[in-house]
Amino acid sequence: MITLKQAAAFCGGAVLPQYEQIAFIGAAIDSRAVEPGQLFVALQGARDGHDFIPMAIEHGAAAALGERQLADVPMIVVPDARLALGAIARHWREQMSCRVVGITGSVGKTTTKEMTAAVLQSTFQTHKTKKNFNNDLGLPMTILDIPPACEAAVTEMGMNHLGEISYLTSIAQPDVAVITNIGTMHIENLGSREGILRAKLEILEGLRPGGQVILNGDEPLLRAAKLPVKPLFFGIDTECDLRAVQIELGQGFTRFIAEGFGQRIPIDLPVEGRHNVYDALAAALVGLSLGVRPERIAKALSFFRNTGDRQNVLEVGGYTLIADCYNAGPESVAAALAVLRARRTPGRRVAVLGDMLELGDHAPAAHTEMGRRAAEAADLVLLYGPMSRLAAEAAGEKALHFETHEDLVRCLRERTAPGDLILFKGSHGMHMERALELFTKEIETEEAP
Repeated sequence: MITLKQAAAFCGGAVLPQYEQIAFIGAAIDSRAVEPGQLFVALQGARDGHDFIPMAIEHGAAAALGERQLADVPMIVVPDARLALGAIARHWREQMSCRVVGITGSVGKTTTKEMTAAVLQSTFQTHKTKKNFNNDLGLPMTILDIPPACEAAVTEMGMNHLGEISYLTSIAQPDVAVITNIGTMHIENLGSREGILRAKLEILEGLRPGGQVILNGDEPLLRAAKLPVKPLFFGIDTECDLRAVQIELGQGFTRFIAEGFGQRIPIDLPVEGRHNVYDALAAALVGLSLGVRPERIAKALSFFRNTGDRQNVLEVGGYTLIADCYNAGPESVAAALAVLRARRTPGRRVAVLGDMLELGDHAPAAHTEMGRRAAEAADLVLLYGPMSRLAAEAAGEKALHFETHEDLVRCLRERTAPGDLILFKGSHGMHMERALELFTKEIETEEAP
């Protein structure tokens, strides 16, 4: 628990004397989701967060963090609530004894976070980032939510620009820093893959003394990077500290042997795709570096379940649907199409794809390549978004382009039948989950008596 007096000292805020000894644990920025005992952070946005402080207090918030004092409300008053939240979390992290894992990368961050948490939970009291709370608000809230008995915490760090991970790692101060890969996500803002590399390597700025760095050894940019500490590498195609061999990709599973440190660890994942091997290797290497026994690593990964709209396989009305709508970039789309192409199905394979955002000058070539790959993987390609017109041209006669989700789904219903396998994927801003929801509702409505 943190008292308001302590928190005010952490962030340079002010608190009225009668409220100094009020304590909180955790923080929330949504008054509707606040939990009893948390600190409610009043942010200035489209709506003034201060207007929601009374509601947050009614829902059990212990106090509020804001930029002006409200009458009869326990508060910490600061010039900038967003920065104050980070400062409070940073100082609180410095008082913790638990080990913190920080994970970043262009793709696979959340899956690697979930796998790593599963591995560590086999041995330690473990806390992890909720959902994808990986920005300048989500990460501080993750740190403040860490319970006193926690022995290991797994955090995720995302970014769009240089300097963002530098800020996040200064708060999390990881004992283990993981970079999953260097792709092309956000290349519009960072200019090149070398720019993305620089942004991802910022995670090392907050690494605690004696901390461990874990990198994808199959990524040449990471292999060649000059680092302040000696890293451990995981990979498939190159010599690494932990390497996957004897990979078997099957319907609903991925199997391989993780070799390293004199160990041969059989891994049986209940998810499909070669890309998941990298995420599991990273998680296993974190576990080994923190002392988790190999057999516990294997067992934890065998029960892994992914979160949200990340390659979830659904059976609806005789259709098999691959829901992979959370986000998309060239690397993750290629991986998803590889899964679509490899999966057995009695019917046809269908790719429903939306634009890949934040690619800048690389967008035309990337969408053309997406269309080419989609035509190789699928019998029918349905596309949504302005840039996906280029993908439709590249995919040729297999492809159709749509202006709305509704028109796309109408065509999907007309051109598909039970037994077909359908992939839904696109950048978060394209809301391909909307197309998935419309499609499944229509099927369920037709099935209803």
